[in-house]
This record gives sequence, structure tokens and C-alpha cells, in this order.
Amino acid sequence: VGPAPAKPPLIAGAGPTAAPIADDVDRAEDPRIARALAQATKVLDAGVAVLVTGETGVGKEVFTRRLHAASRRREGPLVIVNCAALPENLIESELFGYEEGAFTGARRQGAVGRIREAAGGTLMLDEIGDMPLALQTRLLRVLEDRNVQPLGGGRAVRVDFQLVCATHCDLAALAEAGRFRSDLMFRIDGYEARLPSLRERQDKEALIQRVFGDVGGRDKRLVLGDDALDTLWRHAWPGNVRELVNVLRTLVALADAGTEVGRDALPARLLAPPASMPHASAAMPPSAPAAPLADVAQQAIEQALRAAAGNVARAAAQLGVHRSTIYRHLRRASRSC
Repeated sequence: VGPAPAKPPLIAGAGPTAAPIADDVDRAEDPRIARALAQATKVLDAGVAVLVTGETGVGKEVFTRRLHAASRRREGPLVIVNCAALPENLIESELFGYEEGAFTGARRQGAVGRIREAAGGTLMLDEIGDMPLALQTRLLRVLEDRNVQPLGGGRAVRVDFQLVCATHCDLAALAEAGRFRSDLMFRIDGYEARLPSLRERQDKEALIQRVFGDVGGRDKRLVLGDDALDTLWRHAWPGNVRELVNVLRTLVALADAGTEVGRDALPARLLAPPASMPHASAAMPPSAPAAPLADVAQQAIEQALRAAAGNVARAAAQLGVHRSTIYRHLRRASRSC
């Protein structure tokens, strides 16, 4: 067996993404993510720019890493620039490079800039919606003629790269408000790969279990209890996969090896009922006798199962609960018979 192929060089604006998140897109069971990755690879290989959209924390950078690795330029560098993380007075020199003495504090030998570093590979402009307007004009010119001129008046250099941009913003709304160039928006939005939020993902249960194992649960021989899994599944996850990973890392760190992690180990913010949940007193007229909650839940589950012809997954979706909730009630019902 020959040696494993070398990984393509990576030049990123931030450190490597943690393994559990980095593996997620590659192992995702949500068909929408797989379809977006396959289609984005085709158009990127055809020289069309890809725009990755979705809420903060859904894994846009991770998706781009997988996209680069699947593309025909996988042997080239992947250069990631976070437009929101760079000060406005530095982003121009960071992107386009500069000549010696171009400004106070410039390196003696100058710098080639991130765009030229991406030659032969992929340039990712993360949070493109935060790019200053003046810089958008320069970027548009580069995308049109593929020539980069460094600050300080150096000669223009031709550069060949494939472009992936990412944003959580509505670029059309920004363009309407005059904060984003519409011609640049049309240039970078050759194909939009929209990533679903965690609450929308069809593989949420498998993802929770997988990440729980990846962040140390497997090594510590931990079991995620049904009640904990049900609560995690129900949570809205405004921070998406990034939030999930942080919560599960904390759970694993606090748990003793070989134990079951129950609902009581979860952060308090995950245990609070949704703000929109009606008060218990409003759910039933005061004159009605209060039935035991377990009986009410059992009756609702039985009705849902009958309506779904015994399909647990469909019944769970109808009730808006995790499948483990139904299985747990079924086990309790069988023990009481």
C-alpha cells in the first residue's frame, strides 16, 4: 500500500475547525446537504462562483473545505479570508497585497496578498456581506479580469483561482439598502448552496449522537440518556452546530466515565420551556378534572401511532417530539400491563 496522498495546503484566516464539526458535512445524512455539495462541486469545477448561505453556525466554512476537497483544484491551496474579522484599514492590503513602502508599517519585502496566495486553488471570502463598499469595487474588477494589482503601484499580476463566498446576510436586502453592490452580488451568486439550520436538519438525531461520541463520549464510554436526547432534539439551537458542539463538549467533560448522561446534566437554558408555551392553567378549563399528565401523553401518542399506521418516525413528527419519547412511553406502557 502506497503512502497516503498529501493534504492540499491550507491557508486560513482562523485556526482549523474542530474535528466533530469538520467531519459533519462529509458524514451528513441530510439529503439537502449532500445534494448541495454535489451540485456546488459541479458548478465550481465549471468555473462558476459558489455562494454558501445559511444562519451563523451551520458550517459554511466546513462546507467550503469539503467543496474544495471534492473539486478539481483539490491539490491547490484553500485560502480563507473572514471579511468580518479584519479591520477595514487592513482588509485591502490583506486581500490584494502591497509593495514595499506602500504604507507605514508595511513589510520591507511587501506581501502578495490572499488572492494571489489562492492561485491554482480556492479563495473563500467568508462573511462577504461585511466587505466595505470601496473594496467591493476592487474585488469586482479582479473577478472580471483576474488581474490583481498590489497597493503601492506594483504591476498587475494575473491570477487563476476558483471563488467561494459565504454569508449569513440577505445580500439582496443589503444591495437594496445600498450597502452591497448588486453587480458584485450577481457575480458571486452563480450557484447558491443554502445550508439548513440545525433545527431543520433531517439527520438531527444522528448528528447529536455522532457529535456526542466524537467530542469524547465514545472514549469515556458515556451513554446519552433518552430524556437528554429528547431535550437536545427539541432545542431550537439558535447557534446551530457550533452551539451543539460546545454544549456536548461540556456535557462530556463533566460526566464520569461509564455513566449515562441524563437531562438533569444539561445547561439550564436548554431546560427552560419555550416562551410561546401556554400556561398550564390555560390548557384546560378550571372546571375540568385534571387527568394525569402521563395518561394524556400516552393517549396522544396512541392516537398519533394509529394515524401513522404504527410508523414511529411519522408519529413523532406529527407530535413534534423526538422518536425516543414515543419509545420511552411504549416501554412504560408495556411494563404497566
